[in-house]
Amino acid sequence: MKKEKKAVSNIVFAGVVIVLIIIAAIGFALYATKKSSTVTTTSISSLTVTQTSTTTSTVTQTTTQTVTQTTTVVRPITVNASGAFYDGHVITFLYTAQFMCTPNATVFFPNAVNQSKVAMGCEVGAGNISAFPKGAAPVFVLVPAFAGLSIFGVQSLGATPQGFPVFKYNGENYTIYTQCGAALTLTACPDHMSLIYSPAFTVVEQYLGIKNGVFGLPEGVLPTPAHDHLVTFTTNTSIPWYIVVVLVFNPNIFPNPITGQCQQIVPSNQTDPTQYCLNSISALEQAMQTYDSAVEAANANNPIWEALGKPGLDVVIPGITSPSQLFSATNSNMVLFFSDPDVYPYPI
Repeated sequence: MKKEKKAVSNIVFAGVVIVLIIIAAIGFALYATKKSSTVTTTSISSLTVTQTSTTTSTVTQTTTQTVTQTTTVVRPITVNASGAFYDGHVITFLYTAQFMCTPNATVFFPNAVNQSKVAMGCEVGAGNISAFPKGAAPVFVLVPAFAGLSIFGVQSLGATPQGFPVFKYNGENYTIYTQCGAALTLTACPDHMSLIYSPAFTVVEQYLGIKNGVFGLPEGVLPTPAHDHLVTFTTNTSIPWYIVVVLVFNPNIFPNPITGQCQQIVPSNQTDPTQYCLNSISALEQAMQTYDSAVEAANANNPIWEALGKPGLDVVIPGITSPSQLFSATNSNMVLFFSDPDVYPYPI
């Protein structure tokens, strides 16, 4: 997390060995250690790199002079990848297929027919693990809800032009770099749903006095917010993963997507304000049960936090209240398909 910055990245994959080439205007950096510093970081998940090949041909002119012509062919290569957290460090997701939303949102919310149609049947608020493809495993999607409405990637709501959220605290703006920017932005992840329906979105909209939806969308339908990923194992084989949405209200435990580490921004009553940095499942389990003064301090003007009843916990997982439920319940009908090799996706 840092004050606002911009960055550009290129990725090249060779087999299962992944190298992320980062081209930064001012250099490569992680988190700032001083508020006054200005650095450039990168959090790009699916992008295009350029591959150049050269062919040589011989042309014989009528003067019998032989001329060698060199033609450069440039073609784009699209890479379907992003970062993720596993057991305290950063790994790679390699997406292999389009997302699935099953069963349709109307199964859980029969009155949301129009919303479901616009959101391609995808929803957050309910789920049925038995409806997912065989062998599906949970992927915990960490949403920086403490950054308020900017998580939806809309500049008029405070997001950066690249689609990253901005957390405002004590007169400072902190760009929250995530492994996936908000949907419909330059930093959105591949093979993700663009729009989602959620009753929680409706609650927030109504809290703000909005009765008919925003941006021309039905009530309760918004872009997939910016987020990070957390998994509990790695595999080189593509499998289905069902999404469990986690709302993070404590900025001190939201990890840097490049380092996987956390930095304190907001005062806390905890001895170690970053001890439950959300880069492992054990940290998530602890955060579910931790009340931290940083939450109230960080969310004092956050309509998402206010509309949801001002929860004091570090994280809220809608529909899941105990760590014992993390592997037996879900709160969405969304499934992604990817492998997650234990390979660091960025240059060292």
